[in-house]
Amino acid sequence: MASAKSNTKSSVSSKAASRHFVICLSSGKTPASLEPGKVYERLRDSAAEDAGMLRVIDESGEDYLHPARLFGRVSLPMETRLALRKQ
Repeated sequence: MASAKSNTKSSVSSKAASRHFVICLSSGKTPASLEPGKVYERLRDSAAEDAGMLRVIDESGEDYLHPARLFGRVSLPMETRLALRKQ
């Protein structure tokens, strides 16, 4: 049983570690969707990133593409990422 707990905890930690966050620097032309100074979760989308866009979960709770220039990347401690995962 102990090994099952260990694997579960490891799995949760790796999922939290794979989450990426950005901070909004400007709402650009979408003030209803983005709030400057707020941290948003960024979803991986290589094609979008190649085009200068980021896919983020915005104020609507859905993921949308926004210009990458509106965001700065942030690194959060594991404890914070785990706490955000629970929400």
